[in-house]
Amino acid sequence: MVPRKDRPAGGMRLEAVLFDMDGVITDTAEAHMAAWKRLFDAYLRERDSAAEPFSAADYRRYVDGKPRYDGVESFLKSRGIELPFGDPEDGPDTETVCGLGNRKNRHFREWLSENAVAVFPGSRALLDDLEGAGIRAAVFSSSRNAGDVLASAGMLERFEVKIDGEDMAEADLPGKPDPAIMLRAAERLGVAPGNCAVVEDAVSGVEAGAAGDFAKVIGVGREDVAELEEAGADLVVADLAELAVAEGPSLVARTLGSTPLVREARDAFKAQASGKRLAVFLDYDGTLTPIVENPEDATLGEGMRAALSRLAARVPVAIVSGRDLKDVQGFVRDDQLYYAGSHGFDLAGPNGWQEVVEKGEAFLPTLEAASDALEERLASVEGARVERKRFSLAVHFRQVSEADEATVADAVRETIAQHDDLRASGGKKVFDIKPRVDWHKGRAVLSLLKKLDLDRPDVLPIYVGDDTTDEDAFRSLSDRGLGVVVRDGADRRTSARFALEDTDAVERFLLWLADEIAGEAME
Repeated sequence: MVPRKDRPAGGMRLEAVLFDMDGVITDTAEAHMAAWKRLFDAYLRERDSAAEPFSAADYRRYVDGKPRYDGVESFLKSRGIELPFGDPEDGPDTETVCGLGNRKNRHFREWLSENAVAVFPGSRALLDDLEGAGIRAAVFSSSRNAGDVLASAGMLERFEVKIDGEDMAEADLPGKPDPAIMLRAAERLGVAPGNCAVVEDAVSGVEAGAAGDFAKVIGVGREDVAELEEAGADLVVADLAELAVAEGPSLVARTLGSTPLVREARDAFKAQASGKRLAVFLDYDGTLTPIVENPEDATLGEGMRAALSRLAARVPVAIVSGRDLKDVQGFVRDDQLYYAGSHGFDLAGPNGWQEVVEKGEAFLPTLEAASDALEERLASVEGARVERKRFSLAVHFRQVSEADEATVADAVRETIAQHDDLRASGGKKVFDIKPRVDWHKGRAVLSLLKKLDLDRPDVLPIYVGDDTTDEDAFRSLSDRGLGVVVRDGADRRTSARFALEDTDAVERFLLWLADEIAGEAME
């Protein structure tokens, strides 16, 4: 771990935040990964038809966050390949480091010409919060395409200062893990590094931030947290929606315990809803019903059923659950509501409307194979249960002894390792296994907003949930709606803006929305 001088123990005073672009502000990692893979796989095949293809691990380790030519050199060195550096003017078909780097840039620009760059909602929300607190913002990137990427994303004007690959070349600045690009951004702002926070998602970037003696280095670990912590990050969050501007001013992580309860922040909640139409989305287990030992026993109470019906008579209401569609429909039994089962792959609503997300269909054989393998592996583990859903699996271990929990975790991990197109996430004594596609509860909510003609500035989406799978929805709505987390006792970080104590509080909240907010919101 990179040593840090005078590492702050908690929040810190700051005047500015310096953001890396790719993977922090703009969601271009998939495009860059595709361009790098297209480059290296073709080049490696030319040299050796049996060469191991470029992987996601290679991307993170050798090229992510580095200037393009440094990335080429770093990866080729890992494969024992040395090429002449060449000249930045080398054509993309020239077999030099610069030539290969320029070929990668050609692949990326082809993608950029055909696609609009997405912005992480949590990053946009944090920028809004920083602006409201008078904290300045700069963006930096080793890419020479940074200006075009930010313009495509509609974010170019959000930053007071931009330092990119063109600036680095002009000033002959070294790439990360040297902190030169970050120090230049702070210098352009006129703010001392000790009064700046740095936000990075790459290991090399975190190492650079740690070496630059900035007040705080925040890692964005959307997948891998440990690597960023080891590189020297003071704080690692899964998404910038988990950060809040606190007194000082300072940046702190939101947690279940620190997120304000709705009943204590009603004025703030009502201010957010003022003048807007509501659209309410709710998780089922742990939100509308308490968590129970046996999932089949999670019946909906009559008070909650009445509250849902009352609210649905005034505003659109949807249940978004990891359960199968027919399962959750059977529990709720209300034809006024919309439903998104299997984490949003299976949709239904009033008047018999039903729709299946096509990208989930292709994974059915793989899910069946994984289900069979887990059933066999866990047959001897008392209390373990594999629940086969239409578009996902759930491995329950709530009734498993503590001594056997590691056996369940190993079985899940090893089974997933044999199926590259599946991924697993942990919940409350359950592993959820889903197709490895860019689809989750947050995507389901955004899809429903479009389908119901609610994807408009005058609509305030509200999502209520309790589990880690609900964090995807909180993040997806963080720049346009409100996330409300149901506390479950064990503290953790969250992207939700408000909190409720338990399922009883959820019922009271729904009635409050129906009776006091739904009408007033439009006034």
